[in-house]
Amino acid sequence: QLQASGGGLVQAGGSLRLSCAASGLTFSAYGMGWFRQAPGKEREFVAGISSTDRVTDYADSVKGRFTISRDNAKNTVYLQMNSLKPEDTAVYYCAARVGVVSTSPTSYAYWGQGTLVTVSS
Repeated sequence: QLQASGGGLVQAGGSLRLSCAASGLTFSAYGMGWFRQAPGKEREFVAGISSTDRVTDYADSVKGRFTISRDNAKNTVYLQMNSLKPEDTAVYYCAARVGVVSTSPTSYAYWGQGTLVTVSS
């Protein structure tokens, strides 16, 4: 089970940190990803991190602004979001998969319930 939290309303230029707590799985064995889905749009990859924390990947639209990290001792993955823009508004989902980081949502086996991020201009 994955439980995402930390979403909310923030002004453009502001910051938020999302958290995703995992239970019922061997967290350290899973690569983790963050995805987002805006109204009327498909779910898109935002960031991913390998099980060992050595490999990260980001969508071009968030590079330099977002940072993904994980704490295997706490079974938690984080997404630090800085310099937020109105176009970052979406429901953000965390997901887990065995294997390397992937940008494809269909390759992830487990999903959290989503947390809404709203960035006002």
